[in-house]
Amino acid sequence: MTVSAFAFVKTENASKYLQQLCKHWSHNLDVTFDKSRGTVVFPRDARGASWPGDAVTTFTANDEGLECRIYATAAEQLEGLKGAVARHLDRFAFREAPLTFDWRPA
Repeated sequence: MTVSAFAFVKTENASKYLQQLCKHWSHNLDVTFDKSRGTVVFPRDARGASWPGDAVTTFTANDEGLECRIYATAAEQLEGLKGAVARHLDRFAFREAPLTFDWRPA
């Protein structure tokens, strides 16, 4: 089973936040990114969890903002990652925080 969600966050600093977030997570997770796109893989067993499979988040930056997509293997995994993405982005965007995340099914 795959569950997914996306949110578009309006910000003029989308590329900056994408890069900061991906650099932060690259210390512990499988991450690829450039100035406009990023992908982060959260292992199924991260932090002692036992999800059916890995979760993947993708980020796409443009002049209008940052698109965040999460693909998970369980509803609870998806909900946890929505919170993690929002908390971490708000930390990097402290001058603008809290950012608005209108999560929708993907």
